[in-house]
Amino acid sequence: MGHTLVLEVPEEVFEPLARTADQSGKSPEEIADGLLVAAVQSSDDPVEKFIGALSTRVGDWADQHDEYLGAGLLNGVRTE
Repeated sequence: MGHTLVLEVPEEVFEPLARTADQSGKSPEEIADGLLVAAVQSSDDPVEKFIGALSTRVGDWADQHDEYLGAGLLNGVRTE
């Protein structure tokens, strides 16, 4: 069962939405629907329940995780 949702968005949101809709041959409503569905589905992260479950001495893990993961991968490649 679908539900109707009426949104009033500012011009700076509507313009790129309308451009994307025009380029894809869809309506702005169809594009907005797809974006909302994707946003809701992306919040279903199976790892989310583990956030904050471990304590570490690394205080900047949230901000620097890409660097730490990259360094770990690089170290793994070097040792192989």
